[in-house]
Amino acid sequence: MTTTPFMNRQGMTRRRMLGAALAVGAAVPMGGARPTWAASTAPGPVRLTLPVPTGPYPVGTVPLHLVDTSRPDPVAGPGHHRELMAGVWYPARGVERFPPARWTSPAVARALLTSVGFPADVAVAPLTAGHEGAPVRRTGARLPVVVFSHGAHDHRADTTVVVQELAGHGYVVVTVDHTYDAFSLFPDGRLTVPLGRPGLTPRDFATDIRFVLDRVEDLAAGRNPDAEHRPLPAGLLGALDPRRIGMFGWSKGASATAFVMSEDRRVRAGLSFDGPMQPTVTTDLDRPFMLMTAEFPRATEPSVAEFWSHLRGWRLNVQAEGAVHSSYCDAQFLIPQLAQAVGMSDEELRGWIGTLDPARAVRIQQAYPLAFFDLHLRHRSQGHLLDGPSPAFPEVKFIP
Repeated sequence: MTTTPFMNRQGMTRRRMLGAALAVGAAVPMGGARPTWAASTAPGPVRLTLPVPTGPYPVGTVPLHLVDTSRPDPVAGPGHHRELMAGVWYPARGVERFPPARWTSPAVARALLTSVGFPADVAVAPLTAGHEGAPVRRTGARLPVVVFSHGAHDHRADTTVVVQELAGHGYVVVTVDHTYDAFSLFPDGRLTVPLGRPGLTPRDFATDIRFVLDRVEDLAAGRNPDAEHRPLPAGLLGALDPRRIGMFGWSKGASATAFVMSEDRRVRAGLSFDGPMQPTVTTDLDRPFMLMTAEFPRATEPSVAEFWSHLRGWRLNVQAEGAVHSSYCDAQFLIPQLAQAVGMSDEELRGWIGTLDPARAVRIQQAYPLAFFDLHLRHRSQGHLLDGPSPAFPEVKFIP
């Protein structure tokens, strides 16, 4: 297995350590110092779990290896085409014969753990609700599509709670690893990890996503975009609706979402999970956009306030009380599972997840993105959830 090197642990930023920790529920201190968490004292590795989605349909998933032969890789340079690993999640049927998919591969999990100073075997990444290769559930109509872009030094699985929730309610969700700013495993065994320099920008992420949108159109037209032309799940070809595409992203991926929407009208609705919106998008957007803020609120982040001022269509800003930057990601649910095993104090745990209760964070992650995309891609209303404060979610504040 070939591993691409990256900055040493002493040089890692808090955001890089956060991104690495998300995949396995590991936690690191709020400062930039190298973590010193102890190995688990349990008899075996901590077996992490994910919450069960609430949708009416079982979920299927399949990986895709995508190669952009029109673009040199911005990191590897001339002679190397841009390569991406993606995951497709969808409503499925007959899942009993298909195994549950891992949240991430064992090789990626080990790389994530050791990159932040943990023993490689301290935790086992959870299984997801997705069943590998299960056939697609079709009712005649094509399925709306949502694309996800992760944060800096991260990976495509870091919002699986949201992804499998959307898939269980009838969406096709495409998640993408931004190679060299992600921990990613390719079919030939290459393990790529985040590079310190040169780094990828939100515009690089946006270029990746626009290429992925072309591959969504391939799937919709009945063409298999996988570089090795590996078989796809029954019913996937022709199942996607390229006229109903949304996008969401966390952190840098949220900024990329804004750039994609400013350049590509195929994305009809965008959602930001606490994006810093840097560099600022100065183009007016006339399509729906929603901000779920935490550590990057409009009140203190001029770039976010500037972006908000360019939203000319439907717009909404909500913020969960007690949320921190990772509270809209799986880390909010996974880190507490590992805290006791590695000797994390209550104060250190609060530094990672804030004061927002993990179970409540899960319900927010499941409810609000679904309501947003249902409203703007399906023209369905989830009650009055997006109209104003809800008694079902008293911690979610509407920011005027």
